[in-house]
Order: sequence, then C-alpha cells, then structure tokens
Amino acid sequence: MIDPLFWLGFSILLVAASLTAVLVAAIPALQELARAARSAEKLFDTLSRELPPTLNAIRTTGLELTDLTDDVSEGVKSASQVVKQVDQSLDSARKQAQNLQLGTRSIFVGVKTAWKTFTRQKPSRRALERLQGNEKTSLNLREREALRAENRRNKSEVYRTNDGYSDTSEWEPSFDDEDLS
Repeated sequence: MIDPLFWLGFSILLVAASLTAVLVAAIPALQELARAARSAEKLFDTLSRELPPTLNAIRTTGLELTDLTDDVSEGVKSASQVVKQVDQSLDSARKQAQNLQLGTRSIFVGVKTAWKTFTRQKPSRRALERLQGNEKTSLNLREREALRAENRRNKSEVYRTNDGYSDTSEWEPSFDDEDLS
C-alpha cells in the first residue's frame, strides 16, 4: 500500500483533472473578458472620435457665454447711464418748473401791487403835501389812523411765503405801516 509511485501518479492525475476543470470553467470567463475588451476598445475609439469635437463645442459655448455676459454688463452700464441722465433731466426740469413758478408768482404779485397802486385813492398824500408845515402837525390822532388804514393791506391781499414753496425768497420786500405812510 505504500507504493510511492502509485501515489505520485494518483496525485498527478488529480492535479491534471483539477487543471482541466479550471480551464473548462475559465474558458467562458476568458471569452467574456475578450468580449469586454472588444467593447472597451470600441468605446475608446468612439470617445477618441467624439470627445474632441464635444470638448471644442463646450469651449466655444463657454466663450460665447463670456461674450454674452460682457454684452449684458455693457447693456446694464448703458442703462444705468441712461437712468442717471433721465434723473438729471428730471431734476433740472423740476428746478426750472420751480423757477418758472416763482417767476410767475413774482409777476402776479407785481401786477397785483401795480393794480393796487393804480386803483388806490391818492388824495391822502396830496392833501398832506398841500397842507402847510404847521398844518401837518395839526392832524389829530383819528385822522392819522384813518390815513394808515387806507394804506394797509387786507388779510386776503397779504403775500404768503408758504403757498407751496419750501424756501422763502430773500428779495421780496416787506411792507410795514411805516413804509407806506
């Protein structure tokens, strides 16, 4: 039973059988591996043909987007300049309208004052001028008050500075009772 040659032959037979079994099992795996290698080769060929134009198109699209971004930013700058110009135009138009309103009001006040001056009764001054020097001092208090009342303005005739204007005009004269009499 201890024949070494038998055991050597038997072990070689088992090794050969197991190698055959491994090769039989490996053949389909190797065929699938070859098929996968051919598919990968086709994929790499397709990628080498299709990828450069696709990358070129992506780069071109990126450049076009950059150009469009620049155009849009220039348009926004131009629009902001137009808005600033319109705002300045509106400010100057508002100032001109205020100046026109002030000028119109000044003309109206001047015409109103001229009309009052022309329609005012003037005998009181002439009567005072006709009186002699000693007679001027002989006017009593009631007569002086009557003369002052003729020269006073009514409340409706008083020029108001708060009729829609925020700042008062410094050139407008102030009429006091002493100036008119």
